[in-house]
Amino acid sequence: MHKIMVLLMALLTASGIRGAAQETAVKITDTNTPLHAMKPDYPVPYGPAAAEEIKAVLDRLLNYLDASTPARMIDSKTKTELNTGDGLTRTAIFEPGVFRLISYEWGVTYGAMLLAGEATGDDRFTGYTLKRMELISNVANYYRSLDMPAERMNNPVGSVLEPRALDDAGSMCSAMIKTINAGGSGSLRPLTDNYIDYISNKQQRLQDGTLARNRPLPNTLWLDDLYMSVPALARMGKLTGDNDYYEDACKQIIQFSGRMFNSGKGIWMHGWVEDMDPHPEFHWARCNGWAMLAMTELLDVLPEGYPLKKDILNLYRAHVKGVASFQSGSGFWHQLLDRNDSYPETSATAIFTYCIAHGVNMGWIDSKAYGPAAVLGWNAVQTKVNEEGQVEGTCVGTGMAFDPAFYYHRPVHPAAAHGYGPVILAGAEMLKLTRNFEIEINDSAVMFYKPGTDWRNYRY
Repeated sequence: MHKIMVLLMALLTASGIRGAAQETAVKITDTNTPLHAMKPDYPVPYGPAAAEEIKAVLDRLLNYLDASTPARMIDSKTKTELNTGDGLTRTAIFEPGVFRLISYEWGVTYGAMLLAGEATGDDRFTGYTLKRMELISNVANYYRSLDMPAERMNNPVGSVLEPRALDDAGSMCSAMIKTINAGGSGSLRPLTDNYIDYISNKQQRLQDGTLARNRPLPNTLWLDDLYMSVPALARMGKLTGDNDYYEDACKQIIQFSGRMFNSGKGIWMHGWVEDMDPHPEFHWARCNGWAMLAMTELLDVLPEGYPLKKDILNLYRAHVKGVASFQSGSGFWHQLLDRNDSYPETSATAIFTYCIAHGVNMGWIDSKAYGPAAVLGWNAVQTKVNEEGQVEGTCVGTGMAFDPAFYYHRPVHPAAAHGYGPVILAGAEMLKLTRNFEIEINDSAVMFYKPGTDWRNYRY
């Protein structure tokens, strides 16, 4: 009986302590607590990421991609590995992995790996691209040597030797030129020439020269195609010194914008059809990312004083302003930018983060106004890189539609290749951003200062 009474008293005492603690916790007032300094319940981390944290995310991505998609050729019948120097056969294929080694998505990834190598000083990132580009070049040279039309198409490098769409040509062309500039094999050059010939001379165009498709309707413009063409044209212009490439690249952006850029919202619609009136506007996030990335890459290589550079820069700034206004409180951008009930999407968020961070680093846009958006975007993106190194929350490949349900319900999947290059680009550029600016939490908010600034002078 005595033990029961002791236990009962203990329980009552503990209950009283909890009640007192709860009562004490409630007694927060304006006079006893600096309420403005209370920690908010942010859905993603808030504030600048440390360089080592960014590098850790990039390492996970590299390790996963290197392991999940090998850079090897095998015989399709025997499954044995083939020497790409002199051991290729007509039954050779790339050893299957999670991702394809030749695609527009992987063109983005190859360029991103080169940037990550530059930003981190880690040769493994650069080596990832150099190794795979050399493999592609060797295989392409083998099949080119056969000089048999059927076999030139029905082989692992058919889209390299005989591109049939901008998706085949632009992104890989740009990545190959970047690889050449990074010390890659000169044997890539004939492949870039073949790609650029397709873009310049074979791809369908409207009467005014605007790149177009007959899919899903005749004479359709896809905003995605700015990325599938402009960076390749721009980099070929820099590689060759031929201003005709610069002219075509600028013309594409300007002529697309006249039809598809909503200057009131500062964002682009996904598709435009020549004989459609009116045009339903669906502001798909990733195509807006491709447009911003195309302008970013063009601005990187246009010579100073080039007549149309100011026009491109002004359009880039207008787009950044519009996109930034639609960033959510979680740091993500939505699948449809101006529809907050559509889902947060990773690949577009990563592209915007890269382009905004790069613009800040280059001095194209105000660091104080847009730097915090890049920080918030990266904090969101890095939560979608899981421990295995997979990128989650990326919309799968997407066609064009003129109804909202199509965009709202596109699946997401970690094997969607569109997310990997953009996330690597974003991480690499954020590393540069952390070195170029003093990024601090001042008065509870992210602030950007020039290096060497004593930011403590600007607080209570």
